[in-house]
Amino acid sequence: MKELIIAFGLFLFIEGILYAIFPSKMKSMLKKLELIKDSQLRSAGLTFAIIGFIIIYYKMN
Repeated sequence: MKELIIAFGLFLFIEGILYAIFPSKMKSMLKKLELIKDSQLRSAGLTFAIIGFIIIYYKMN
């Protein structure tokens, strides 16, 4: 459980740094998300979730 909290903290740290250093680029990137179809975004999200699960699974064993 400790590792999960550390991983979540690292995620928040990286996201925060990106918004702090590149605020205008992050805003323009978020605006571009509106142009992507929901199905494409859903597929990409599912793909990244599966990749993340596989990485976690192999690191835990």
